[in-house]
Amino acid sequence: MLTLRRPQHESRIEIMPLIDVVFLLLTFFIYAMVLMVRAEIVPMQLKEFESGSPAKIPPAVTVSIDHSGSLFINRESVEMDQIILRLMEFKKDDPSTVIYLAAEEYGTTDRLPTFLELYDKLSLAGLDIKLVGKPSP
Repeated sequence: MLTLRRPQHESRIEIMPLIDVVFLLLTFFIYAMVLMVRAEIVPMQLKEFESGSPAKIPPAVTVSIDHSGSLFINRESVEMDQIILRLMEFKKDDPSTVIYLAAEEYGTTDRLPTFLELYDKLSLAGLDIKLVGKPSP
């Protein structure tokens, strides 16, 4: 009687695909760790100089337009015809006063005509204004 013998194959473990997967995982985790560190808030030691002086923050005035289109200077209600006089008083006290112009995001009325009239009056009076808004994503 004939017996059939099958040759015994040597079992092998291929190491190259395993190395590829390990390097892929390593690359992913290194890249993920790099992205977790926020570069703009890295602490930094600044050298102190004897000739230095502390920075002086200029005074600021905020002109705002609320939901209904009413004007406010530093949260005090003001009429359109009085706004230039009030701002000139602030500038007279300290010429380095910065004027910020802000509007709330949502409102019930169209505030563009009020904003344009206010901007025109402020620029005609020679006052520098800085617009305040939310940063874009």
